[in-house]
Amino acid sequence: MPAIATLKGISSMATRALLAELVAGFEAQTGTAVAIESVGGVDAAKRVAAGEAFDLVLLASDALDKLAAAGHVRTPRVDYVHSPVAIAVQAGAPLPDVSSEAALKAAVQAAATIGYSTGASGQHLMRLFERWGLAADLASRTVQAKPGVPVGSQLASGEVALGFQQLSELQGLPGIQIVGLLPQECAVVTTFSGCVATVSTQPELAQRFLAHLNRPDTAATKQRHGMTPVSA
Repeated sequence: MPAIATLKGISSMATRALLAELVAGFEAQTGTAVAIESVGGVDAAKRVAAGEAFDLVLLASDALDKLAAAGHVRTPRVDYVHSPVAIAVQAGAPLPDVSSEAALKAAVQAAATIGYSTGASGQHLMRLFERWGLAADLASRTVQAKPGVPVGSQLASGEVALGFQQLSELQGLPGIQIVGLLPQECAVVTTFSGCVATVSTQPELAQRFLAHLNRPDTAATKQRHGMTPVSA
């Protein structure tokens, strides 16, 4: 019997560590190798749209919907995890009050520099600043991390004083302290999902991997990575 080719996928950085564990479980159970490259979500979507050969595309649900509308991935998508946005500072720095939207706004206004990502959390933050009427005032103090670079590294190095990113990307990074999640009034939860790429030559096997993402025994792993499981 000819060997089955490795499933090739691309994902955003927010789910990199989680997917590494889920891939290991799938490989152990099926004997099928899976190679997922994790990059900035914006870059990942551009590469898929350009026709790069992937079997699996694992991104924020809204990014996948755009790719599906353009014919680059197959529907339906498989939602597998919900991910909240968190706030962090450099280790040892005073912890700002972020218990309410008003408190968070004050903390942002007081911050010397603010770090954010190119992904879903950064896009939400920019909309929040616009809603507060602070976008112009904060423009000179905001620093967008390069694609694939964690905001936590900006905090640890002292490049920024206050940082926002998916909790899963901030957890466990050295040199930072997580202050908390965005307060309820302005919170956002990103749903991360998977689709089979239109160009996949192994769509049935790729779909089997997507089904694996919602196995009941993956729930604890998702929670450990700061995310909430999505029911299959």
